Amino acid sequence: MTFDKGSLILVDYTAKVKDSDEVFDTTIEADAKKHSLHEENVKYHPKLVSIGETSYPVLKGFDEALAKTSVGDKLTVEVTPDKGFGERDSTKVRMIPIRKLGEDAEKVSVGDSIEVDNKRGIIRYIGSGRVQMDFNHRFAGKTILFDVNVLKSLDSPNDKVDAILKERLPVEDTNIVFDLKDKEASITIPEEILRADGLQIMKHFIQMDIFKFIKTLEKISFVETHVNKQAPAKKPEATSEQKTV
Repeated sequence: MTFDKGSLILVDYTAKVKDSDEVFDTTIEADAKKHSLHEENVKYHPKLVSIGETSYPVLKGFDEALAKTSVGDKLTVEVTPDKGFGERDSTKVRMIPIRKLGEDAEKVSVGDSIEVDNKRGIIRYIGSGRVQMDFNHRFAGKTILFDVNVLKSLDSPNDKVDAILKERLPVEDTNIVFDLKDKEASITIPEEILRADGLQIMKHFIQMDIFKFIKTLEKISFVETHVNKQAPAKKPEATSEQKTV
């Protein structure tokens, strides 16, 4: 069975540059630790992919290969630059005066990734008061290999909502709570993100995605519970024996 456009699937993968074997991305925590990529604030879990859609995209070549797979498939996908991070463009390599970096001029070195004129680039050369900036993507011109395991096709409304919330909410998976009844969904916002920056944006994209991928739903409610932590603690009620003493 292959996947139609708009299918939601879960995959595990580890990505590397073909010609150097440099591993740069993975959904698997053990692989992240093995290749010195591990970050404490990153959630390592299967990647949610929307086949042929922009909601949860991957590289074009990776997407096209996944569309031809089935649940349980384990394979290596080769993605060439034209369907990956693009070919290198020499016009995106420019020399700029080092003074343009301002206070950062004394701090940077070759290989650093910095932002100049609202564009991120890599420093390739520093000398004679100038800096060579490369605004190509880091992996432009590179062929990428994905070692991938196709884990699951999300077909039921429950599975789809669960995966969307895990992808959109920056909390532990165990703190995600929702309820589906008939044509309505009720989603509990975890206490730890009630005051988070961007919460309204998160909710906006969650409802957009759920309505997009579950056509039968008509209403989504977000439940926020705020507890008065300054209220005095209630004293335990006396037992019958204590009351008669």
